[in-house]
Amino acid sequence: MITRELAVALRDSGLVWHPAEGDRFQLDLPDEVEFEAEAEVFTVSEMTIEARQTPSGTDLAFNGTTEWALDAVTLADAVWLAREDQLRDLLRGTFRALVRLEDAFRVDVEIGGHVIAFEHPDPSEAYGRALLELISRSH
Repeated sequence: MITRELAVALRDSGLVWHPAEGDRFQLDLPDEVEFEAEAEVFTVSEMTIEARQTPSGTDLAFNGTTEWALDAVTLADAVWLAREDQLRDLLRGTFRALVRLEDAFRVDVEIGGHVIAFEHPDPSEAYGRALLELISRSH
């Protein structure tokens, strides 16, 4: 799972999240909401938190399982903590390799005919950084 900071950077770069069963996320709410609520990691699940289509977009509906009062939030109030496999899928045809180094992982992608490497001790972070670069070059 990627860090919140990388997840926010990906969201702010234009990555669109389509919530699915098993996806993890954190809240990104206005300043008046308790900070502890934003630190908690939630999982999309039909039993507890489900993605509901509304006329204004997608809401994440909390089905009475949280210890604080929250009925639903919009996708704009959530930060998707994408998994390694999801990030690799989003890289699509640019992905070339995942290499295990002595103390890190390296993700190689090909962008514009050049292979670019991204290293990090967590492979999810390496994938996420590669995706962020791909998105930034596509603008």
